[in-house]
Amino acid sequence: MITEQRILPIIYRDEHIIAVNKPSGLLVHRSMIDRHETEFAMQIVRDMVDQHVYTVHRLDKPTSGVLLFALSSEVARLLSEQFTEQTITKTYHALLRGWTEDQHIDYALKEKLDKIADKKARQDKAAQSAQTDLKVLHRYTYPVAVGRYPQARLSWVELSPHSGRKHQLRRHMAHIRHPIMGDTSHGDGKQNKFMRQTFNFNDLALINSKMQLVHPVTQQSLSLDAPLSSELVQLLDTLQPFQCE
Repeated sequence: MITEQRILPIIYRDEHIIAVNKPSGLLVHRSMIDRHETEFAMQIVRDMVDQHVYTVHRLDKPTSGVLLFALSSEVARLLSEQFTEQTITKTYHALLRGWTEDQHIDYALKEKLDKIADKKARQDKAAQSAQTDLKVLHRYTYPVAVGRYPQARLSWVELSPHSGRKHQLRRHMAHIRHPIMGDTSHGDGKQNKFMRQTFNFNDLALINSKMQLVHPVTQQSLSLDAPLSSELVQLLDTLQPFQCE
C-alpha cells in the first residue's frame, strides 16, 4: 500500500539550507521520551528534498514555527556557531494568561534533565543565565469565569529570547505568573481546560514566528517568517471583539 508523503510548508530553500514551518505536535527528531511517535520533522524534510538534512536548532514538540536545517555538515557547523554565539535573532509570539506588561526577564534556569535521555548527564549543574524581552501587543477580557476569576484575561505578546535554554520561554512566562496558554508542563490546568472547552484550542499558543540570520555561505541577511497556524488565527479572530486596548 502506497501512503501519501507528508509535506511541510517551505519558508526558504537554496542549495545550502532549508527552513520549514513546523506544526504544533510534531517532534524535530526521534526522542527516547516520545518513543511511540512515528513522524519527525527531520525525516519529513529529508524525504521532501531527497537528501540528508542536519538539525542546527530545535523547537519543542508543541511549539510551531520556523525550523531551520542545513543541507551539508559544513553549513551545519557554521549555523551552529551562529546559534552558539547568539547572532541569530528569534522572535516568538504567544498568548498568555492574564494581563502583563512590557518587561525584560532576567531569571537563571537550572537545566532540566530527563530521567531517561539524560541519565548519564551531570545532575549538579548550576543555574544558567537566561534573558527574555516581552512586549505586549494586545490584551483581551473574555466574559467567562475561569477558576476564581470572574472573567478571563489574556495577553498576546512578542517574546525575544537572548539565550537558548531548554523550555526557556515557557519557564520564564510561568516564573512571572503569566504562563502560555495550552502549556501542559508549566501552565495553568484550569486555563488550559477553558481554552479547550471555549475555543476548541488544543495546542500550545507559542510560535517561532521570525528568525533573522546571516546566510552562512552567501553572507546575505535572511529573514525567515512563519505565518500563524489556522488554529491560532481562528483563536485570535474570536478574541478580537474582546480586545481591550
